[in-house]
Amino acid sequence: MPYKWMAVLASIAMLAAAPGARAEGVAAPYSGTKTIETGQPFDGFVERLIAAVKANKMGLVAQACADCGARSIGVTIPGNRVIMVYRPDFAVRMLKASEAAGMEAPLRLYVTEQPDGNANLTYRLPSHVFGAYKVTALDEMAAELDVIFAKIVADATS
Repeated sequence: MPYKWMAVLASIAMLAAAPGARAEGVAAPYSGTKTIETGQPFDGFVERLIAAVKANKMGLVAQACADCGARSIGVTIPGNRVIMVYRPDFAVRMLKASEAAGMEAPLRLYVTEQPDGNANLTYRLPSHVFGAYKVTALDEMAAELDVIFAKIVADATS
């Protein structure tokens, strides 16, 4: 590839990663997706969300930090976290009901920093995540998880 084209592509990539740049597309491509404007600063909300997960006796399985990864390569992007949540007793029930559903765990809470510095929270209702499998035992478990997730969200946003 000629140098000129490489420079053009590099410029486009830098513009796309510039602070304030937002990706376009369907905001909620899956049924049961909820997005909440928290009105809370990003970093503080992430802390509150993690505390709410623990207070509601769910396990913090992992955290993915896209802005941390970007920073490690010298790029600044708005705050971006995926908080992965589950619990062993739900895992056992899920796998007993449907081995195929195992790919859905852990469930995810997605926190994004908005231009004003506040956080938005996006997640899929567990009933919609597991509802695709059409297994009664999963539907029952997911209904319980819907209640827990609603409590986590209420605790974190109050």
